[in-house]
Amino acid sequence: MRNTGKILLGLAGLFAVGAIVGALYAPDKGERTRRRIARNGRWIFHTATDAIEEGKDNLQALRDRIKDDLEKVDEEIDRLSRCRTNA
Repeated sequence: MRNTGKILLGLAGLFAVGAIVGALYAPDKGERTRRRIARNGRWIFHTATDAIEEGKDNLQALRDRIKDDLEKVDEEIDRLSRCRTNA
């Protein structure tokens, strides 16, 4: 995950903690407070799930790019070894 992703995830976590603490100290009824906490919890879960999926996609793209680069290096080594053998 890039630094921007880490910062956004950290800010989302701080926002959620602040919302939960604020909800606990708010002068609302318990049922309303519990609903608010549950809603924020679901939001955090979905945000984290999206961030994890994006991280998986980024890692898959990186893996594919490295695999392609290694194949190119392997082909170049084969080409150079053939040139050396023919010389």
